Amino acid sequence: MRGACARRLEVLVERSDPEAVVWRNRALTLFDRVSVPVAVCDVYGAVLLANPAMAAECGTAPGRLRGRDVLELFRPQEATQVERIAEALRLRHRSRYQVSVCWRAPGGAERFGELTADPVSDTVEATPALLVMLRVGGERDRSPAEPVRVSPVEARILALLAGGATTAHAARETGLTTDGVAYHLRRLSARWGAGTRTELVARAYALGVLATGVWPPEAASA
Repeated sequence: MRGACARRLEVLVERSDPEAVVWRNRALTLFDRVSVPVAVCDVYGAVLLANPAMAAECGTAPGRLRGRDVLELFRPQEATQVERIAEALRLRHRSRYQVSVCWRAPGGAERFGELTADPVSDTVEATPALLVMLRVGGERDRSPAEPVRVSPVEARILALLAGGATTAHAARETGLTTDGVAYHLRRLSARWGAGTRTELVARAYALGVLATGVWPPEAASA
């Protein structure tokens, strides 16, 4: 099922087209019964629609995934992959994108696999949605000594925050927009379970992302 087709069916349904109602119901039935975990997301990665197989990987119901960030549910193993994809989407490239991810299964096991995202839209000019499919690679035991990986941009933002920088100042220093800085902070907070920026900075020090005993704050050496 293609995201663009689903949206076209929604328009036809609004026009009370009986045939569109039939095909929409068939498409949604197929979407729900596919055993492969699948979701439709907006261009920023927020889940618009998820099938039961995708929800099962997250230990919840499909409706509860609506609005969740797919990259918070499934953590990228290489932050640079996500940055390259984000840049490609801003340039309206329409390739198939793949991201290596890991996540905690409902039973507690650490799983790894690959997310495949296909941009879909009715026209080349339209902002695409993302048809996201998850391939489960396997399970592994998470080692307590597993290194914490953040991108250079994330490490720089954390160092600036540790020094008291505002979002606007961090944006100027990194060349991002304030929304871009906020996006990185949301992802880091979700990844580390931090409720405030103070806690986020504390976690960065505890996890060895920021160097101790130096001022102004800076990222720890790799």
